[in-house]
Amino acid sequence: MSQIHTLTMPKWGLSMSEGRVNAWLKTEGDPITKGDEVLDVETDKISSSVEAPFSGTLHRCLAREDETLAVGALLAIVVEGEASDEEIEAVIARFQEDFVPGGEDAADAGPQAQRIELDGRPLRYLERGEGGLPLMLIHGFSGDLDNWLFNHEALAAGRRVIALDLPGHGQSGKTLATADLAELGAAVLALLDHLDIPRAVLVGHSMGGAVALQLAQTAPQRVAGLVLIGGAGLGAEINGDYLQGFVAATSRNQLKGPVSLLFSDPGLVTRPLLEDLLKYKRLEGVDQALKRLAGTLFPNGQQAQVLRPVLDGDLPALVIWGKADAIIPVQHAEGLPGTVQVEILEGQGHMVQMEAADRVNALIQAFLPRCER
Repeated sequence: MSQIHTLTMPKWGLSMSEGRVNAWLKTEGDPITKGDEVLDVETDKISSSVEAPFSGTLHRCLAREDETLAVGALLAIVVEGEASDEEIEAVIARFQEDFVPGGEDAADAGPQAQRIELDGRPLRYLERGEGGLPLMLIHGFSGDLDNWLFNHEALAAGRRVIALDLPGHGQSGKTLATADLAELGAAVLALLDHLDIPRAVLVGHSMGGAVALQLAQTAPQRVAGLVLIGGAGLGAEINGDYLQGFVAATSRNQLKGPVSLLFSDPGLVTRPLLEDLLKYKRLEGVDQALKRLAGTLFPNGQQAQVLRPVLDGDLPALVIWGKADAIIPVQHAEGLPGTVQVEILEGQGHMVQMEAADRVNALIQAFLPRCER
């Protein structure tokens, strides 16, 4: 039985309304397997690959390179089995007739980020999904909840998943008291309390990993499991040049070098991404917050707290690392207790949850049943 699939412009994040086709990675006639990267698309925030959600043969590439299209617009036709040209043309015609750029389907942003006051400080968070054992997504140094653009929705299939902007980051308050892991962890606990979540799996990237470890140490009754992605807190080494360069940068050119260290694919460091980061750094209070966090958590290019003993107990833990991580060395994933699941992804850098999102999502989903026992 044949199946004609329509590949459309994805929606990555709440604010995305359109994307520009950078390059086709497959050509007409190529066989495609579910998960294959078919084309590269650039938004005003990031450049990434569109992966096929189905298998088949790429019959038509309808979007031109350098063409900007609305979210939901038709990019290509993939046929599973056999189909005549007439059948394919009919599917294209029906799609184009029904599709309204910026219409209800494309404009529906789904859940909206919320901004609340907790312990006298504004805090932004985004919640998706319902039921199941909740997940809390904790970003790294200088990041925000958009660092989980390619993970949040996928992980929320069948469970409640919350991402937040830590104090000093994103759209949360920039004023810090102690600028240490305890203060950042307290904000996470306050949000869990606000959302009436007694226990959650903490998913921490980079600095967020250290926050998650600290919470597992100080509030173990609230932590059902840990997922550490290129996580801080497992060793002393960290790339001090990156931290110093990012904090000191005042222009796009100065920022490009440090940011390029985050990704295995330098093409992902786009002008819009750098401009967004500069806008963030120019917000009142951001520079001071980042300087204080870097000075407290990573003095002299070293991690102030090593929390490896937290993993010595029976708490379920998954450690994911990009083998080419240039910020925190992959060697920190070595020598962990045998109860810890360790996954090293070849060719990936520090932002592995973005660059290898499908693989990371699959690893997390397969791990979660261990936390529900």
